[in-house]
Amino acid sequence: MKLPSMRNPFSVALCGLTATPALAADLSVTLQVPPIDTAEYHRPYVAVWLEREDRSVASQLALWYQQKRGGPAAAAPPMGPAAEGGTKWLPDLRQWWRRGGREMSLPADGVSGATRAVGEYELSFSQGRAPLGDLAPGAYKLVVEAAREDGGREVLDIPFQWPVKTTTPLKAQGKSELGAVTLLLKP
Repeated sequence: MKLPSMRNPFSVALCGLTATPALAADLSVTLQVPPIDTAEYHRPYVAVWLEREDRSVASQLALWYQQKRGGPAAAAPPMGPAAEGGTKWLPDLRQWWRRGGREMSLPADGVSGATRAVGEYELSFSQGRAPLGDLAPGAYKLVVEAAREDGGREVLDIPFQWPVKTTTPLKAQGKSELGAVTLLLKP
C-alpha cells in the first residue's frame, strides 16, 4: 500500500493555525442616566475607567462632557462653559480628576464625547484595541462617576478579574445620578 505524499507540509501547518480560536476578549458596559425630577435639569458629566488594585488607572474608557458649541454658522463666539468646551467643570468629577483626568489631553480620541440625555447606553471594548488596549491579567475595578450642575455626584465601582474564562455579567445600582450599571465580560 502506497501512502499519500505530503507535497506541501507548510500548508498543513497553516491549516492547524487558522483553526485556533482568537485570544481576544470583550468588555461591555451598559449604563443608565436616570430621569431626575427637578426644576432645572442639566445633563451629567460621566467618566468611565478601569482601575488596578493599587487604584492607578489602567484605561480611560469614556468621558462625556459638554462639548464646544458654535461652529462656522455661529453668530457670536460662545461664552461661559461652552467657551472652554465644558472642560472647566471636569474637576467636578472629583475621583476621576484625581485618578488621572487632570493629566488627560482633551478631547481624547475614542474616549471623550458629548453629555447624554436620560436613557440607557452601551459601550463596547475589545482586548488589543484602543482604549482598552492590552489589559494584563489581574484584579481590576470598573469605575463610573457622574456629576451634574446643580445636582449631585455619584460613583459606582464593580470589581472583576481579567481575563475571564466564561461570559460574566456583573451589576451595580446607582441611587441618584446613575441608574443600573452592568459590566459584561466575554472571553
